[in-house]
Amino acid sequence: MAESTVTWAGKPVWIELSTSDPEASRAFYSRLFGWEVEVTADPQYGGYAIARSGARDVAGIGPSQAPGAPTAWMVYLGTPHVDDLAARARAAGATVVAEPFDVGDMGRMAAFQDPAGAFISAWQPKTMAGMRAEGSGTFAWAELSARGFDRAVEFYREVFGWEAEARPIDGGQVYTQFSLDGEPIAGGMEMNPAIPAGVPSYWMVYFSVADADASFRQALEAGAREMVAPQEFPGGRFAIVSDPQGAVFGLHQLSQG
Repeated sequence: MAESTVTWAGKPVWIELSTSDPEASRAFYSRLFGWEVEVTADPQYGGYAIARSGARDVAGIGPSQAPGAPTAWMVYLGTPHVDDLAARARAAGATVVAEPFDVGDMGRMAAFQDPAGAFISAWQPKTMAGMRAEGSGTFAWAELSARGFDRAVEFYREVFGWEAEARPIDGGQVYTQFSLDGEPIAGGMEMNPAIPAGVPSYWMVYFSVADADASFRQALEAGAREMVAPQEFPGGRFAIVSDPQGAVFGLHQLSQG
């Protein structure tokens, strides 16, 4: 059952892969992260699968909802009242692309496109509270790359109560860390001008790994494509790849000690 507190409100509570080839995606991530993936038998969920690590929920994997839609990871932010949140999001300049609706008895959700154009979803839990697994192969961080990033910052501050702290990083860019109640929960930056103009603003998911270099090699061996080779960041090491169906995700290794 959902937790009685709302400490998860406004924070990432679930991640979900919408894919053009669910069977191949399930095989890829199971091989890379050791997930156990179970397809939901109830036909109302359309072949949706729950990925688990150590018997705890990690993520969802389901078929694309529209023909030709790109394979991509989606981030869900928790809320105790998704209908109220949808109204606030619309008033703050977001486009509500999926009005609030029930997902069986598991919860209630809505999906938005923020003022910078990135898609984000909201989850009001009922019987499914969200991510519960920790450790290697589980959600580590969410990161927004946006055109018109300042518009997105104001949106998440107003609707979700996030605090934003901007810091200069290498190459003259500025990285913004989002926090809620003093807890860092996500980050983001203005999209690199070198990225082709046709690439829209997007949220990216990072997964915790013990060794970013080893996981990077394993991902490529399993059919992924290199996007950013392993490199240092303050506090650890990361890499970015695109899975065989085209979904981009990161590998996130924290420094020891």
